[in-house]
Amino acid sequence: MKGFPIVKSRRVRSSPYTSRIEKQGVTAYTVYNHMLLPAAFGSLEDSCDHLKKNVQVWDVAAERQVEIIGKDAATLVQLMTCRDLSKSKIGRCYYCPLIDENGNLVNDPVILKLAEDRWWISIADSDVIFFAKGLATGNKFDVKIFEPRVDILAIQGPKSFDLMEKIFGQKIKELKFFGFDYFDFKGVKHLIARSGWSKQGGFEVYVENTNSGLELYDQLFEVGKEFNIKPGCPNLIERIESGLLSYGNDFDNNDNPFECGFDKYVNLESSVVFLGKDKLIEIQKKGVKRKLMGVQIDLNQISLTKSLEIKDNKGSLIGELRSACFSPHFKKVIGIAMIKEPYCKVSTSGIIEIEGNSIVVKVCDLPFI
Repeated sequence: MKGFPIVKSRRVRSSPYTSRIEKQGVTAYTVYNHMLLPAAFGSLEDSCDHLKKNVQVWDVAAERQVEIIGKDAATLVQLMTCRDLSKSKIGRCYYCPLIDENGNLVNDPVILKLAEDRWWISIADSDVIFFAKGLATGNKFDVKIFEPRVDILAIQGPKSFDLMEKIFGQKIKELKFFGFDYFDFKGVKHLIARSGWSKQGGFEVYVENTNSGLELYDQLFEVGKEFNIKPGCPNLIERIESGLLSYGNDFDNNDNPFECGFDKYVNLESSVVFLGKDKLIEIQKKGVKRKLMGVQIDLNQISLTKSLEIKDNKGSLIGELRSACFSPHFKKVIGIAMIKEPYCKVSTSGIIEIEGNSIVVKVCDLPFI
């Protein structure tokens, strides 16, 4: 697929690993949190197959952190999310939808509790730092809010566990999912979480010491040769098959958590205070009028740069296709779509128009795998 190059500038930052991944053959970038995020190393299909069988190292430095520290840090973090964090523990990661005053989604980060008064919000692609600063200022909270220098490396794939054990020892395999701890690499401590934006298993290293991080990057590839290691990046095929949602693609600030299937992260019964709680109670009582669903399309390719309307056989709009790719596993195009009631039921059919052709779309559950 031909495209236009991204012009690098101070406004679109590189990562510390950019020179390495360019030598390793990155073939496409996207922009994520005002940074370059690798989007492909050749064929998406080949990279997906490799990820499912082996191990990859991803430059995901674009997954930025918003650090909130101070006496009112926990109060502010709770104000931002509909998930009840009152029983959260130090050393754990929490997937937390962030909500605005209308009950709509601002972001869906992973939040790390570093201490009772210190938190990292590991954000998807939106400017959460300004949201946090506005709430802190308006409520006169005693906190400091800033973007720390943290450049994440993700080690993903079924062989990631053996690779990381070779470098960090047996203890790293004892990490529970969404747990984190500090591990030594040649005298430097690195925060490592058992997490990552794939369903293939793996770790994320929150690199604060850049020089040590670069040395670790090189060591991963040296030690990883026996595990058929390759550079990689979040894979469109794997993430859609796994039902991993993308802020800005599958949902945005026009959608609420109930429409996106985040019900289990919405705690309306608890006494915690968060922004938009009254709105979400109202939405829950009325019920949602649309929902994110999976779709299957009998095509062998698709290039989606904008949402596509899905209509019924009478031409009425029933939803929109927001993300899609060809899945070698299913041998057809699969995608994520926002579907209106009463059409968001498995086996419902609709029609999309692609290059003048009417193509049948079948609604299904998420995740696909």
